[in-house]
Amino acid sequence: MFKQILSKLPRKSSKTSESREHGGNHATYSSVYGGSRSSDLGTDKSGNLSVSYSQTPNSSADGGWKSSNMKPSENNLFSGYEALPAFKDVPASEKQNLFIKKIHLCCVVFDFNDPTKNLKEKEIKRQTLLELVEYVTSANGKFSEAVLQEIVKMISTNLFRSLNPQPRENKVIEGLDLDEEEPSMDPAWPHLQIVYELLLRFVASPETDTKLAKRYVDQSFIIRLLDLFDSEDPREREYLKTILHRIYGKFMVHRPFIRKAINNIFFHFIFETERHNGIAELLEILGSIINGFALPLKEEHKMFLVRALIPLHKPKCLAMYHQQLSYCITQFVEKDCKLADTVIRGLLKYWPITNSAKAVMFLNELEEVLEATQPPEFQRCMVPLFRQIARCLNSLHFQVAERALFLWNNDHIQNLIIQNRKVILPIIFPALEKNARNHWNQAVHSLTLNVRKIFYDLDPELCKECMVKFQEDESKEDEIEARRETTWKRLEELAEKKA
Repeated sequence: MFKQILSKLPRKSSKTSESREHGGNHATYSSVYGGSRSSDLGTDKSGNLSVSYSQTPNSSADGGWKSSNMKPSENNLFSGYEALPAFKDVPASEKQNLFIKKIHLCCVVFDFNDPTKNLKEKEIKRQTLLELVEYVTSANGKFSEAVLQEIVKMISTNLFRSLNPQPRENKVIEGLDLDEEEPSMDPAWPHLQIVYELLLRFVASPETDTKLAKRYVDQSFIIRLLDLFDSEDPREREYLKTILHRIYGKFMVHRPFIRKAINNIFFHFIFETERHNGIAELLEILGSIINGFALPLKEEHKMFLVRALIPLHKPKCLAMYHQQLSYCITQFVEKDCKLADTVIRGLLKYWPITNSAKAVMFLNELEEVLEATQPPEFQRCMVPLFRQIARCLNSLHFQVAERALFLWNNDHIQNLIIQNRKVILPIIFPALEKNARNHWNQAVHSLTLNVRKIFYDLDPELCKECMVKFQEDESKEDEIEARRETTWKRLEELAEKKA
């Protein structure tokens, strides 16, 4: 009875059900380029069923796996996911077609959050990806446009995903030691690593025609690649750094766009979020790019220094990328010594007031910049510079004072100071004298005496003049302090009378 009633009810399309199941599963395939090319792998020579995907990206009718025996359940959704023949097992004329089929097979993205799920299929994909890497590496003929498009499509499908990073900079602000902090690792790395390796070999391959490939490795692709620099996984950022540098070298047409895009990331980081995981890697790429700038420097490059690189000293998390930033800044000064004045004034603008660790970093960078600075540029900025150095000399944080005194250990900087001692010594003499009298740290006290001795041995007359001036200023300060105390006492007496 029930069977008769049920048999009269209209049945839902099996394709729709299958598509719904496919859409709800963690392993997904998305056509990044809108399904402009359709493919049906059908059955290979060994009779194994392989992947097919729909001609229309918005249609879900053929979105699942095609198998006559397959029911739309999670357990057997990937029962048709089988390995394809090895390249050595097919004739040379079939290798390109097999290569494209293997690319399609790798367009499935598995869920790695559950390590027990789809183990067989994940291993098949991993082995297939390794075969693709080997094929691209050993290719001895130009890749056709169809192959280029399919490679970029598969790479995009696997790599481009939404990131929910916990920026490392937060840990710096909270005062955690990042050396002891375990980096966050992406569970999908066993597949991602091979995809990145494939992309790297593909970009570096002499068989990749730049004129054809630039249609697919386009500005949209580059922007999405740059978005991945915010990944928490340091292994991923390292691959991205190498790949973007290769793209910059090979695709000359994209060079201005890449520089502009990195510039925009920096602006967003400096002026809006102060949160990004990949600033150090981007600066490392830029260090190499700046090294290759032709002389004289373009105005665009100088503006990049002033508007992006110098303001990168502002964020609290400077420690995360200071080494790379310092290298970029020094490269500019070495390329064009006239930029030294601009750089030094920029450092003074962002000089930390209360952050001692940051002040030590600024002093480290300042030494590198001064080492590449010529006397004319030094003279332009020496007055505000040594006012700041004098403040550092008097810092109660011994590392700041000590690092400032270490500047005299650099022969080039010491020569610049000696040549301009008549201007510099009057600025720093009070700081040296106060340190020599009563600085609490013995190392700072000893270094101060050494620096003061350099000036006394070199120009005792100037030192005497500075000492007289210092004593006069001290007596004036004492008088001002006495008057201030007298005024306060008078005010207190008046307040008591009125009370």
